[in-house]
Amino acid sequence: MDTTRSDASHHHDRPANQLAGETSPYLLQHAHNPVDWHPWGPGAINRARSENKPIFLSIGYSACHWCHVMERESFENPAIAAVMNEHFINIKVDREERPDLDQIYMNAVQAMTGQGGWPMSVFLTPSLEPFYGGTYFPPTDSRGMPGFPRVLLSVHRAWEERRDEILGAATEMTERLRAMGEIAAGSQQPLELRQLDQAARALLKNFDSTHGGFGSAPKFPHPMDLRVLLRQVARTGDDAALHAVKLTLDKMARGGIYDHLGGGFARYSTDERWLVPHFEKMLYDNALLSSVYLEAFQLTGAARFGQVARETLDYVLRRMTAEEGGFYSTEDADSEGEEGKYYVWSLAEINEVLGAGRGKTFCYVYDVTAAGNWDSQNILNLPRPLDQAARLLSRDEAELIAELAESRAQLLAVREGRVPPAKDTKILVSWNGLMIAALAVAGRALKAPRCLDAAARAAGFILDRMRAQGARLLHTYKDGQAKLNAYLDDYANLIDGLTRLYEATGQPRWIDGALDLARVMIDEFADAEQGGFFYTGKSHEALIARTKDLFDNATPSGNAMAATALVRLGALTGRDDLRSAGRAALDAVKVVLENAPSAAGQSLIALDFELAPIRELAVVAGAGSQEFHDVLEAIYARFLPGAVVAPATQEQAAALAALVPMLADRPARDNRTTTYICENSACQEPVVGVDGVITALGKLEPAPGQGR
Repeated sequence: MDTTRSDASHHHDRPANQLAGETSPYLLQHAHNPVDWHPWGPGAINRARSENKPIFLSIGYSACHWCHVMERESFENPAIAAVMNEHFINIKVDREERPDLDQIYMNAVQAMTGQGGWPMSVFLTPSLEPFYGGTYFPPTDSRGMPGFPRVLLSVHRAWEERRDEILGAATEMTERLRAMGEIAAGSQQPLELRQLDQAARALLKNFDSTHGGFGSAPKFPHPMDLRVLLRQVARTGDDAALHAVKLTLDKMARGGIYDHLGGGFARYSTDERWLVPHFEKMLYDNALLSSVYLEAFQLTGAARFGQVARETLDYVLRRMTAEEGGFYSTEDADSEGEEGKYYVWSLAEINEVLGAGRGKTFCYVYDVTAAGNWDSQNILNLPRPLDQAARLLSRDEAELIAELAESRAQLLAVREGRVPPAKDTKILVSWNGLMIAALAVAGRALKAPRCLDAAARAAGFILDRMRAQGARLLHTYKDGQAKLNAYLDDYANLIDGLTRLYEATGQPRWIDGALDLARVMIDEFADAEQGGFFYTGKSHEALIARTKDLFDNATPSGNAMAATALVRLGALTGRDDLRSAGRAALDAVKVVLENAPSAAGQSLIALDFELAPIRELAVVAGAGSQEFHDVLEAIYARFLPGAVVAPATQEQAAALAALVPMLADRPARDNRTTTYICENSACQEPVVGVDGVITALGKLEPAPGQGR
């Protein structure tokens, strides 16, 4: 049930095409199309060369709604498939498996058409150079779009009659794509705080003061931008930035984009007020959003932000975790062929489950009506905060909250009996790295040991099972098989996740692993001439361009995460070579920082860390392990974006000091957990126990946002 959509199962009597041997759920969904699909690889490429045919490259992913639509309308249509098979070599790619191909050819489609998206449809010469492309094409001419058969035939005719022209245009486009890898060494400005202030102003200018978030519909959560604003609050006490973050987090958590029964966030909202989501759920969104809610909880102390983070992470642990320990990629928007069907409710259904009295209360609070708020169905959302709802219903707030929690649990049990959306169960290192980082912080900030356990299982799984020769990582795992060279963001995100997992637990394995991978990452990906990092490693297959991933999209850019991971790991281990590699990656994105701050959120997070005074907290355990955990929880109860934490038992401290110098000669006093706090290389008197650390952290220059 997990790997193929229910509506794709009826044509398994058809012979399979070349995708049948793949592990990607997305590719397997197309294995019985009448199109003679090939996976990307030498087989298909050599065939295009020997038959001198253009390649039709179709890129999508399993949770993509319009990818399924184009499949139903065109790729399952025998007449359209016949045209594709006669005139083209057809290649299907899962963008989550091959983000390298997706980046190159998406840049091409955007350059050709001014826009991009998925499904992506692009025509290549046999030497893989793009010459025509678009996104979704309808099966017949409609809404001013040419139908797909007409596109296929006109591309075929042009290939036959005007080939020289096409080859010339393709070569020119390829030159443009290669030039994108050479960063305009634009800005000679030094990296400084003014860039952070400037970026915060630019973000606030785009803030929607009514509904929260940035820009208008469709509205995306922008977690990296919110984290930039939280750092601005911590550094400068900027009230406008604090208001923007709190309003956005509150509105999203009350909107339909949040799953009020099961926890977790959908991809984006189709309207500006977060009501109607695009119902797919992605691992990376939930990792990045839990991190923002956790940081807002640390900064403000507001329990509601911690609660959303906890529910979101519990969703991932319940629904998105493999037995082996890694985390799955996505859940579809559709079930039984209908978008959102799994998630929506009618008034009658709710009253039937809850009974008239409780049903009436629930429907009032969660905006459920007979007419519905979407397509005559209801998407659960909270038009008003619960304290306000309690007043309007003349109910005791605590009592109402308890009743609603019971009602939600009953409805969730019923919902779990519905046909679930398909899951994409491949395990991607990059997205797992983001999730490990979120869980590590949550384990301490929310006092949730299960989060630390889950992070450790995922990290151990990747380090043990997703490796190639020479300690290199592999990108994806499914059905017992790890494959494909890992990309820059796989390394960078995992290094960051492992570093944070070490900081939260003190387990030496994680800092060892982070340092090991940092060495491989610099060796494989660094651009020695221009600075920064390439997206593909030097051991990777040669593609038409070697790109640099500089702009954040839904996930942080590879270069920005490399900078983030290296400056933090360098600060923790006292290694200037790592810090300067991280700084070089920031220099490489300076142009983006200056000119497009909203595409540089993760780079700004790294810059904020790099420019902050370094705070080192070495925590050495005494005899009682509980006190050690309590001290770490007290540290993580605060928002300290510029701090690095080095925990260890007394025995480990001596052994680890070679890797983490701030642990050298740091005994536990009176056999109690002792914390050594140093700022800019000046150390305070060591403090003992939980009260000691709470008092000492309170004396650090006050974080302006605390306690508001």
